Amino acid sequence: MSPQPYYEDDQVQLYLGDMREILPALNLQADLIVADPPYAETSLAWDRWPDGWPTLAATAARSMWCFGSMRMFLDHAGEFADWKLSQDYVWEKHNGSGFATDRFRRVHETATHWYRGDWASIHHDVPRFPTEFDPKDRTVSASAARVPHTGTIGAHRYEDDGLRLARSVQRAPSVRGRDGLHPTEKPTAVLWRLIRYACPPGGLVIDPFTGSGSTLDAARQTGRRAIGIERHEPYAEAAARRLNTLVLPLEGGAA
Repeated sequence: MSPQPYYEDDQVQLYLGDMREILPALNLQADLIVADPPYAETSLAWDRWPDGWPTLAATAARSMWCFGSMRMFLDHAGEFADWKLSQDYVWEKHNGSGFATDRFRRVHETATHWYRGDWASIHHDVPRFPTEFDPKDRTVSASAARVPHTGTIGAHRYEDDGLRLARSVQRAPSVRGRDGLHPTEKPTAVLWRLIRYACPPGGLVIDPFTGSGSTLDAARQTGRRAIGIERHEPYAEAAARRLNTLVLPLEGGAA
């Protein structure tokens, strides 16, 4: 019997329960998984690593962004054996976290992109943004842009359209205090870049650890469909209230 949504609208569904039970019961294929699992680095009751979840996620999608610390990924490296690592993305926070005085102040979190199968068949579209640099001559020679370690590029010329690929390090304020619905909530400004990169417009995103619902919110704002799973009802309730609020799509819609 298929599980019933805890919350549902025309773009988003939210389920209450353990993703290891809900995800197989849904029996679907998504374009992208965006996971922010418990890192298992604190004594908080909800911060417990769900054993085997990366293997299960591999049955539901061929592309995945996963947030985590270096310690988390190293501790559970074997569970990502079904995936290939393509790159990492760094979210630079406006303020640090942690109280250790014998380590550098932690002001970032990492999201790693994983895929299965042939890379050429995986959707990847890096967002492009206007650059502040506006050269007088917008016709650029390839020799000026050659990157030695990527191999030789044949001679050609291109027109600079004023846009640049989004950088792999992005700064965004943390979601804290009264504005936060979950202690590890990720800002939508970070999430929508990852979603636009790895999920085609109108595609389906799965968030197996929904928390505050920020991934579902970001997916909806960028014209994607989304399914979330959250095992703790207080967070599922808070996410449902958030999703029930009318939001305007981001500028550019599903671009």
